[in-house]
Amino acid sequence: MAARDLQERIKKLIIDRRLASGAPLPTEPELMEYLGASRNSVREALKALQAMGIVEIRHGFGTYVGPMSLAPMIEGLAFRTVAGHYRGEDSLLQLLELREAVETGLASRLAGRIPPEDLVELDALVSRMEEQAAQGAGLAETDRAFHATLYRGLDNVLLSEVLEAFWDAFHRVRTDLGGVPQDPRVTCRQHREILDAVRSGDGMRAEEAIREHFGNIRARLSTTAPQDPHTRHNERV
Repeated sequence: MAARDLQERIKKLIIDRRLASGAPLPTEPELMEYLGASRNSVREALKALQAMGIVEIRHGFGTYVGPMSLAPMIEGLAFRTVAGHYRGEDSLLQLLELREAVETGLASRLAGRIPPEDLVELDALVSRMEEQAAQGAGLAETDRAFHATLYRGLDNVLLSEVLEAFWDAFHRVRTDLGGVPQDPRVTCRQHREILDAVRSGDGMRAEEAIREHFGNIRARLSTTAPQDPHTRHNERV
């Protein structure tokens, strides 16, 4: 039986038995019997599924349903972006435009619908950004928390994970942005405007505020030249 077929049958087993993340899978001998496959074939299939985050092999304990996270997607996006960038492609810009398309498309839905407690948290995050900017500290983590909180009220777990994946992939390669870094005061002003716009309930204004935020980053990317991969390395935010 082809390795791909074994993987699909194990995935179907997880679905058919409605196994949640962390649930134990049948033992290796049980899987061999169920699949009608050799020990090596079953192990190779499980290793492939582990690389996708679908199963988790705990040596000495057994195999469990994995977290099914978007980590492989993040790794793939980050690698594709870096590789394309060094080939002189606009891969960073393409990834930014993908994230921008998703976020601006949600702007009108956010306006006037963010829970009061989230508005309070967003206000505190922007204030923290302003304090960090005044101290010359980095804004990345606070910026990330702002965007995560902004979309939390939509109550869509998959959407939140996809946006986090876009953020992770983009900022894993942020050292390749090049150009002149944005004035942190401008970053703060843009986030304050996004917050004011969604709080006002004006969907068009909210969309314009998010577009302005991404537009500034896009302008910097448009002048980016590929850096020597031996002299620059990628770091997590």
